[in-house]
Amino acid sequence: MLKQRILTAAALIPVVLALILLPPTGFFAAIVALVFVGAAWEWSQLAGSRTSVGRGIVAAVAAVMLLALLLVWTPGLLTALTLAGVAWWIGCCFWLRNFTFAAAPNAENRMLKLGVGVLVIVPTLAAAMALHTSDHGHWWTLLGLVIVWFADTGAYFSGRYLGRRKLAPRISPGKTWAGVYGAIVAGSFITVLGGYLIGVRETSQLVGLGVLGVITVGFAVVGDLFESLMKRHASVKDSGSLFPGHGGLLDRLDSVFAALPIFAAGKLLLGL
Repeated sequence: MLKQRILTAAALIPVVLALILLPPTGFFAAIVALVFVGAAWEWSQLAGSRTSVGRGIVAAVAAVMLLALLLVWTPGLLTALTLAGVAWWIGCCFWLRNFTFAAAPNAENRMLKLGVGVLVIVPTLAAAMALHTSDHGHWWTLLGLVIVWFADTGAYFSGRYLGRRKLAPRISPGKTWAGVYGAIVAGSFITVLGGYLIGVRETSQLVGLGVLGVITVGFAVVGDLFESLMKRHASVKDSGSLFPGHGGLLDRLDSVFAALPIFAAGKLLLGL
């Protein structure tokens, strides 16, 4: 499984790098929106949509919402949506404390989870656009993803070799506190290093970036756990099978959905 994951990642990383670094923001955002429509299809399954027609309707609604954002966005709107995403992920922490909340497969819970999907997907596109349009925006956007990649790697190795105490056994039995600590160390390190390479030189801003790295990784873990919770409710192992060894789009984007709004808002707060 590890070998398959590495091969899949090796094939995807050059594509992601080219998408972030080469095109203008409009093209970048359009491709990201298209990917997020696919994620909405998978989310509808986790939310309880049982038919292809129902999932197609959800994906179509997501496409309309994301297209509207691409057509009418302003810096103020991107900031407002990013902050809405931050507020959602803070609230999500309380949901994770109650495993059975909205677990029953009824219409009310399905609509609740579909509504939550809007707060998961739309603010992430807004945050990605806000990062991409800022000074050195292509590199800041890449850094937001690299933080998640490094955190995942740190979590994997520290959890595998040092993990004993479970983080949330009912939600994700494989995750450990050692994995979280490894993710924080790796993620905060690359945040400071990446900021320095982009051009941040003031000590206070680098310290602020280090703190932001810790917070971003913390919420990346929250995003991962929340998708795991939705999968437990839906009784599925993966959100899909698009990527060999990695699962579906949501399985690759769960941490990103939480991390990017936090990172974009923190960068704005630091004045970078």
